[in-house]
Amino acid sequence: MIGSTVLTLSYDGSGFAGFARQPGLSTVQGEVEAALRTALRREVGTVGAGRTDAGVHALGQVMSFAAMEADPSTGQLLRSLNALTPRGIVVTGVRRAGAEFSARHSAVAREYRYRIVPGPVPPLFTAPYAWSVPHALDLHAIREAATHLIGEHDFKSFCVTESARGMRTVRRLDLIEVSPEHILGEHAITVRVTGNAFLHSMVRTIVGSLVEVGSGRRGPEWMAEVRAACDRAAAGPTAPARGLTLWHVSYPEECWL
Repeated sequence: MIGSTVLTLSYDGSGFAGFARQPGLSTVQGEVEAALRTALRREVGTVGAGRTDAGVHALGQVMSFAAMEADPSTGQLLRSLNALTPRGIVVTGVRRAGAEFSARHSAVAREYRYRIVPGPVPPLFTAPYAWSVPHALDLHAIREAATHLIGEHDFKSFCVTESARGMRTVRRLDLIEVSPEHILGEHAITVRVTGNAFLHSMVRTIVGSLVEVGSGRRGPEWMAEVRAACDRAAAGPTAPARGLTLWHVSYPEECWL
């Protein structure tokens, strides 16, 4: 072992049973490890920066594994992996890091973006990557509600109940930005969320709760009540997986060789 090899990849989550390897199912990690096995002619165990659920996409997922002296150059490996991985996965970068590097534990921040298309006209081009909400949303109310989540808090109300048992549920959110945008001529709202780490379905539950506020069913101050409850039943619905993208993972610059 001479250090770590670090992959950055994008994927369309529609055709995969999530990121994490699962026996008998096509997952992103499983497909990338199969491609690495062929390219490197050895078994490779990878670590991912975050586990995305089935149907969730990524633009900047990161995976790492132990590098060996006989491994091909980063450029050769990039070309090989893009030839070997199935449609829906693209490796966008290959870098070298120290032996202590972990795609998961070395990360200092993660950014997710969730796309919503509001109004009675459903999206066409963005349909696989957005939640179509059949009415207008009050962006001012959504932004006000989001302020109650910024900072370090217990986010137990915003994660899958079973996943929270016996684990610490305090996380830090640095930013929730809600912005209108146009994609291929279609109007959308993007919710950009940045934090140090995330719980299972945390972003999707936050977005589902924000849509409750934007729809007028709840007031902005309700978000503070949900946070304080530390109970998943207090929050809104979980937004559909297709609207969520793992956008970027940040690491200290000194990680890289």
